[in-house]
Formats: sequence, structure tokens, C-alpha cells
Amino acid sequence: MERQLETDREEKGSSFQTRLFGPLEGWQDNLDEKHGFGIGADYSAVSMHASDVLPGADHSASGGMVRIYGRWNLTGDGETSSGGIVYKVENRHDYGDPAPGDFFIGSVGYAGLSEPPFSDQGNRFTNLYWRQSLNSGKTVLLGGFLDATDFIDVYGMASPWMHFMNLAFSTGSAAIDLPNDAALGAAAGHLFSNNTYVIASLVDKNSDPTDIGDGFDTFFDDKEYFSSIEVGHTSSHSRIALDNVHLTVWHVDSRDEAGTPSGWGANFSWSRYYSNQFMPFLRAGYTDDSGSLLSRSISAGFGFRPDPSTAVPGDLFGAAVNWGEVNDLSFGPGLDDQYTLEMFYRWQVSPRFALTGDYQYLKDPALNPVEDNIHVWTVRGRFAL
Repeated sequence: MERQLETDREEKGSSFQTRLFGPLEGWQDNLDEKHGFGIGADYSAVSMHASDVLPGADHSASGGMVRIYGRWNLTGDGETSSGGIVYKVENRHDYGDPAPGDFFIGSVGYAGLSEPPFSDQGNRFTNLYWRQSLNSGKTVLLGGFLDATDFIDVYGMASPWMHFMNLAFSTGSAAIDLPNDAALGAAAGHLFSNNTYVIASLVDKNSDPTDIGDGFDTFFDDKEYFSSIEVGHTSSHSRIALDNVHLTVWHVDSRDEAGTPSGWGANFSWSRYYSNQFMPFLRAGYTDDSGSLLSRSISAGFGFRPDPSTAVPGDLFGAAVNWGEVNDLSFGPGLDDQYTLEMFYRWQVSPRFALTGDYQYLKDPALNPVEDNIHVWTVRGRFAL
């Protein structure tokens, strides 16, 4: 989330330049420099349409989301070490049933998610935790209400606000039984001198981001946890999400109320950023039991920047394919394997506004016994302050 704050403020290659928000940027910079308080906000909207759906289901879904996020550094010099609060609050809303996050399973009949954050949950938290940074940022400790996708199986094109829309090309490749946002717990990471790193976490599996106060009860009373450890290597500290190869192993406890057994899995990821322009990637996931969407998943693809002259991505083209074996525990036995193709182009209209057109081809959607081929077109807009 802190990196998102920095990216929003940095100069981008865009079609139209404007200084309209200069006073706002000055106020934000002054607040950060004098008080260590960083704040940003954005509004995103998504509209998707499928060529074919389940009988009686809607062909379209749309929704929006407003987020306020940032961090407040309270200790340290901000260079060798620092400690502070990281926060993110949101309002997630649809523009009429169904919400985009429910569209693929409920309407299309595809055992997966596209733009999963775009729900109808209303007001909610995503992050509210203490971040302690040591050794010039090479050691980081987190404690509080965490979003596990901030540090688990991360790579450079995982954001559903800026990159691919299908979860198969995001955190876990749809093969991790991820906890909800605002999960009470702790995480720690350390980057060694040879650029090998280790990240470990333990968080509540029963979190409710719309009422984080209940997290204390579920964490200490239910004692049903998600845990993970990741070992990886990067070319440098500043490129940890760009030049990266890692293996993530995770475990989830059985959950009495949900009626799901304990399980575990492993995820592999490789990505490399060449010449500030081209990023190929290969990712795979395996699940044994538990409630993930896919029990096995393999994804491969790339991102390409037409103009590599700016440090922060402007326009971006991405394409990827996925093979997925549906998890029997989540959807029942005997379902077909699914094949997915996604392509998108993100147009950085201005430094504050990006518009993305996206196409997905779904082959053999496992929950739709009638259709063998479904086409989905999506438009996403994001305006950042």
C-alpha cells in the first residue's frame, strides 16, 4: 500500500499532462515532510459483459470502489529505520446486481473470479497495522489487521486495479485459500545480503473486514489460522516485485463453522523485468484439500510498456494464459479443467487517470454445462488523488 502511495505521486508517461492537481500534491508533500503522514485516495469502476451466461443470469455486472489509504511514520528517521501505522479504508459498491466480484461464479459459470475486490460490501477496512522497518528497510515487521495479498506471492503484475483482472493471474494463481482482508495477525520479512529473502506470516482465517472488532474474538477464541512462509531471490531491494523468483508454502486450519478441512499448498513464481519495458512471468500453484478455487494452476504471460522512458509505468499491454484444475472440495467432483486467455491495454490518459480495456476467453467453464466458449469484455477506470 505504501508503494501505491509513492506510485500515484510519481511522474508518469501519459497522453495528457495537467497541473490541475498541483495544489493538492503540494499539500500532500508538505503533510508528509512535516508530519510523516502520507495520504492518498482513488476511485475505481468496472463494467463487464459476457457473451454467454447461465440460464436466467445477467450478461453484465458493474461496480465501483473508493479507497483512502496511506501511512503515518511515528518513529525513526525514515531511512535506516522507521515505525508507523499503515491504513486503508474503502467503500465497495455495485451499480446493480450482480457485483463484478460475484459475476464469474454466479452468472458465467466459471470457477474463478475476475476483479474480486469489486463487491457490494459497503464500508470496510483492508489494512490497519503497525509497520516496523529496520536495517534500511531490509527487515520489516507487521502486526495488526493485514491484507495478506500485500506480501504473499507478490509479483509485478498482480494488482486488480492496474493489471490483470482474472485472479488466475494475481496472488496465488487462484490456488491459495486466501484469508479475507483486515485479518488480525503478524508477518515478518528479511532481505539477506545476497538478495535472498524470507517472508513468514500468521493471520486469522475468519476475519470480517466490515467489522474488524470481531477479529479479536475470532483470532483468540476460534484459533483457526492461515500461515505462510516464502523464500525468494531478487536482483536488488528496489526491484523485489519486478525481478523475482520465489516459492511460497502455506497452511490453513480446518474451520468448524465453514465446514472446511485443513489444507496446504505451494506456489511458484518467476518474473523478470527487461529494459524497463518487458516482463515475462511463469507462475504455478498446488493445493491439497482446503477451500481454494483451483487445486492446480499454471499461468504464463507478459507485460509490455510501449514507452519505457518514464520510471513509473504509463501505458501497458498484458497477455497471459492459464490452465486450472477445479478444486473438488470447493465445487464438487468431476468438473472439467478450465483454460483462460486474458489480454488488456491500460491507457494512462493523464497522470491521475487510467482507462483499461480487457478481453478474456474462457474455455470449458467448469460450472456452465451448456457453454464451451465464453468471451468477456471489461472496461476499468481508475482516478487517483
